[in-house]
Amino acid sequence: FLIREKLIPCLEFELGNGFVHREHHASPGYYDGRYWTMWKLPMFGCTDPVQVLKELDEIIDLHPNAFVRIVGFNNIRQVQVTSVIAHRPPGY
Repeated sequence: FLIREKLIPCLEFELGNGFVHREHHASPGYYDGRYWTMWKLPMFGCTDPVQVLKELDEIIDLHPNAFVRIVGFNNIRQVQVTSVIAHRPPGY
């Protein structure tokens, strides 16, 4: 759906906590889920949904206890248009 709608997928993850957690930092403490750690770089120009699924499989294999979120951006308006939790750790 993301690729077909010309949206740019971006995988993000959060390790070890079911919430945004920061230690020893000077950035604002937003605990509403707006700031997650990014997995690699955004997939600008991605036109193949299989590529997105391969990245999703890779991050789940490396971080099975992390929440994984896929975020889609409109590359013309440069705004987020969709966000979905693609993987939850066991027990959630």
